[in-house]
Amino acid sequence: MTPAHKQATSSLTTKQKSNLKSPIKDVNERLNEVQPCFDPDHILFSPGLRVVDHFSDRIVFHSPYSSSDEDTFKHIQRLNQAFKNAQTPSHSTAIIADGGVKKSNVVSAVAHTWSDYHVIKQAHAQAMNIIPVEAELMAIRIGLIPAMENPMNHFILVVTDAISAAKQILESRPNSLQKAILPIASSMKSFLEKDRRNSIYFWQYPNKAQWPRHKLVDEQVKVAENLPVHPSRNSFLFSRKKECDDVLKEWQTAFSSGKKKGQLFLEFEDDKQSVIKPTYSKGGSWLPSISFSNALCARFTCMTTGHAPIGEYHQRFFPNASLSCPCGQANPQT
Repeated sequence: MTPAHKQATSSLTTKQKSNLKSPIKDVNERLNEVQPCFDPDHILFSPGLRVVDHFSDRIVFHSPYSSSDEDTFKHIQRLNQAFKNAQTPSHSTAIIADGGVKKSNVVSAVAHTWSDYHVIKQAHAQAMNIIPVEAELMAIRIGLIPAMENPMNHFILVVTDAISAAKQILESRPNSLQKAILPIASSMKSFLEKDRRNSIYFWQYPNKAQWPRHKLVDEQVKVAENLPVHPSRNSFLFSRKKECDDVLKEWQTAFSSGKKKGQLFLEFEDDKQSVIKPTYSKGGSWLPSISFSNALCARFTCMTTGHAPIGEYHQRFFPNASLSCPCGQANPQT
């Protein structure tokens, strides 16, 4: 048995252990003791919840073996052959999907449906205030779901440059993308249960390969200019910012109209001779302007809040104590 380190907590006396701070104890326990650290929601503990658990042979993902030019070239060759195989039979179709965020913060999702070497259907959707992975999932959704609803289709090929987003459709654990994932997963489950011939193959498209058919979709994502007339502002971050702005505005209004302004709280002007308004960001409104030293900050805070050894302070916090000046005539200091 390996002896304990001479500085290990187990070698300390009872008195020494009693003087230890709790963070040190926590670190010691985590480093030297076995802790139950496995995720209780891990997929190993809940088998059978994912769609792929029941249809593993009919949901297939293809990606390049590496990012090398040689593997990319071989992958594109296999992709061309898979695309060709999906064009000739009447029961097969191919979906090429792409999504992206433009500088105007408008997110576009585009999907082209191919059959018999022609684009037989185009789908386009736009939104605002969402992340790029949601755009990729939306592009897959608007192309894949209509294809699965066609009773003639048994084999569907989906080409995307975001294969990692497509794989999240099959995850069972809760995450922030559930609203985008659940409709696709539910439709895939129904499609695969309907007929044992039905299958879905996802193929990764490497961006550096410049595959012409994917380039058509990518260009449509970039040139789309149909902005929503009333942009959606229902995102969590936007709502949180609006709530913070409303609280701050209410705070500033109460401060400017408060009866104690000019007495317990004083007005100060910035370099442009504008009255400084209260804020919670970047250290507040006034402290950044006078934070040359701790002593100056302390004196400034005492002055603005009236928290100092003066008569007004004693009158506020010690109302039962005597406030009279030794001369018996002066008013309490302010």
